[in-house]
Amino acid sequence: MSGQSITDRITAAQHSVTGSAITKTVCKATTHEIMGPKKKHLDYLIQCTNEMNVNIPQLADTLFERTANTSWVVVFKSLTATHNLMVYGNERFIQYLASRNTLFNLSNFLDKSGLQGYDMSTFIRRYSRYLNEKAVSYRQVAFDFTKVKRGSDGVMRTMSTEKLLKTVPIIQNQMDVLLDFNVNANELTNGVINAAFMLLFKDAIRLFAAYNEGIINLLEKYFDMKKVQCKEGLDVYKKFLTRMTRISEFLKVAEQVGIDRGDIPDLSQAPSSLLDALEQHLASLEGKKVKDSTAASRASTLSSAVSSLANTGMSLTRVDERERQAALEEEQARLKALKEQRLKELQRNPAIATTDSSPVSTAGGTVNSVPVIDLFSTPSSTNSNSKAANDLLDLQPAFQQPLSIPATNTWGGFPGLPDAPAAPELSKPQR
Repeated sequence: MSGQSITDRITAAQHSVTGSAITKTVCKATTHEIMGPKKKHLDYLIQCTNEMNVNIPQLADTLFERTANTSWVVVFKSLTATHNLMVYGNERFIQYLASRNTLFNLSNFLDKSGLQGYDMSTFIRRYSRYLNEKAVSYRQVAFDFTKVKRGSDGVMRTMSTEKLLKTVPIIQNQMDVLLDFNVNANELTNGVINAAFMLLFKDAIRLFAAYNEGIINLLEKYFDMKKVQCKEGLDVYKKFLTRMTRISEFLKVAEQVGIDRGDIPDLSQAPSSLLDALEQHLASLEGKKVKDSTAASRASTLSSAVSSLANTGMSLTRVDERERQAALEEEQARLKALKEQRLKELQRNPAIATTDSSPVSTAGGTVNSVPVIDLFSTPSSTNSNSKAANDLLDLQPAFQQPLSIPATNTWGGFPGLPDAPAAPELSKPQR
């Protein structure tokens, strides 16, 4: 099925009648068209998250309602739109998602309408699980790992030992669920799953960058930790090595589907001798016999490992900066195009630029000039209007028995305000 369905058009029309612009945009972003959500619809929804008068729970609930659809296209696009808002929208959006007890309940979703529906349903279940885990991670640490400050003075590098040992496993869980998406290059066959994969790819790079910095901090503190902390730290590091292998495979898929090589970071492995040094240090704390190793050799091994991981971090940062620069250039090009379009409109219709009177836009896109009415002027200052009104009154039959008009100020007796013009004399029509 391609193009907007009849249901899409009817739904959008219903929300046009009710005046719900956000709901209408959500419906347009999640149509039955087999393509990713359109950028103009996502941009509008992202801007809505920055408006204080927009009801974030209502926006989120509208997206959740779309995931109740039976079509894999609508559900997948709803998840992709939600992911976009979590990444690029105001933090209020992900804060609300994190405050909910349940998000997407799609563990049993299955579209039986065709072979493609069966295939895509698998990835929908995995994708929804990742978005749930992303919100849970935010709930646990009160920040998004993909947006934290990085570098020597970043969040993960400056974290205390106790907090670090609690936080790194949370990153590991989120990374595991992301990599469980487990898609091959030959399965990225349509615009919907491709849009989701690109968001996961960007999240993977930023998430692994935070993960990498947490491990650097852990290694720098390892030889000063207590025995119990060393045991936890060694387990964390072993899991990190496994994740590094998995993230490398994920990046290979990204390269196979045509993502620019410059957008894919180089991952540097820490020397294998580091793991031996960590295990020997823990064994010495436990009172076991270990090989004699000097403090100098241990420091050298640690320095080499930290240097390798730091190079990985720099590569991840360069990729992130390149993406930000591309987004900035795209925004500047868009603003330039809007400016040029505005200048062309002014050249075609110079009346748009006039500010002598109140501009009133018409349905045709032109601008009419309407003279401003002075509500506080006396009758003498509006002769033409009074004359027109008198001409209309002259067409009526003759009246008698004038009504008495109070002599007090019509504006409630406040000084400085002119009296309202006297009403025309009224009389009963002659028989």
